[in-house]
Amino acid sequence: MPTFLSKQDTKMAESIPYFDLPAQIRSLRPELDAVIARTLDNCSFCLGPDTAQFEKDFAKYCGAQHCSGFNSGTSALHVALMLLNVGQGDEVITTPSTFVATSWAISYVGAKPVYVDVDDATFNLDPKLIERAITPRTKAIMPVHLYGHPFDVDPILEICRKHKLPLVEDSAQAHGAKYKGRTIGTFGDISCFSFYPGKNLGACGEGGALVTNSAAFDKRARSLREHGSSVRYFHDEVGFNYRMEGIQGAVLGVKLKHLNKWTARRREIAHTYHKLLADTPLQLPREASFAESVYHLYVVRHPRRDELKKHLEANGVGCALHYPLPLHLQKCYAHLGYKDGAFPVAEKAAHECLSLPIFPELTDAQVRRVAEVIQSFFKQS
Repeated sequence: MPTFLSKQDTKMAESIPYFDLPAQIRSLRPELDAVIARTLDNCSFCLGPDTAQFEKDFAKYCGAQHCSGFNSGTSALHVALMLLNVGQGDEVITTPSTFVATSWAISYVGAKPVYVDVDDATFNLDPKLIERAITPRTKAIMPVHLYGHPFDVDPILEICRKHKLPLVEDSAQAHGAKYKGRTIGTFGDISCFSFYPGKNLGACGEGGALVTNSAAFDKRARSLREHGSSVRYFHDEVGFNYRMEGIQGAVLGVKLKHLNKWTARRREIAHTYHKLLADTPLQLPREASFAESVYHLYVVRHPRRDELKKHLEANGVGCALHYPLPLHLQKCYAHLGYKDGAFPVAEKAAHECLSLPIFPELTDAQVRRVAEVIQSFFKQS
């Protein structure tokens, strides 16, 4: 078993957080204070000019025609399926290896999540397995650009064209990621983003966006997010209170200007990890030839994941689990009838995955120390 640092040694060693959002906020505080103060002065709390400007800027960033701001990525996914008229008794093909919000959106419209196993290298939906899951009830395919790494778009698009199915990109973890040199977010009929504070582009609270090149989708999305109305107090259909807050639009407008710089730093950290951990028994993230990942997470794999996690934490290094139980085995989806062994790649990954610290403010010295603690685990095992 590995030798742990003594309590005294642990206190002496620098503690490295898994994620350091306060450091990011400190670096932006003057800019954030200014735009939040302006929002307060203008009392533009729901949508408003700052949100409208962010929508334009983020659409341009993605290379899309339209972007509508939402109160969360989950809400955007929900509305996306409504725009595609997915409803009761329908099926949507998706991944069991991601955050539950993807499946929530399917359930919210009364449809059934149909899971397909993932690729062992990227943990993204395996295109080779999709067609066998298609039935007459299939109404859409909704893969996730997991951990900031794009899914393999072209073969999935080909399947969508062949079977006349819309593609929804769940881009919640992949702001600015590229597939074959093109920014993700415009390959599908609709793409949805989350701006949860821990995301590469995060709000100071909740936030999301629906991105599309369809003017009709954009118009209806804007109506649905605001109580189903196109004119105030006149409601065309049952809608929702899914509006983005004005303060979040203002904050995201500030942060978007820094996103490319932050992404470059994340990629630099990831490549440093690649080098420093190359001689360990860990399975490291592998960037596919078609992809430019934004490394929302740096996820390593090993059968002794739980022991390694304890070792890191005992030595002052933060880490996290994403995601320790696949969605098809969650209690909330027991009624779907999936059992252990249904998706072996996803299940194996769930037992082995460990997320290491990766955020733009992480220093080179901290990256080296994370690697040293990991190396000590395997040397002393």
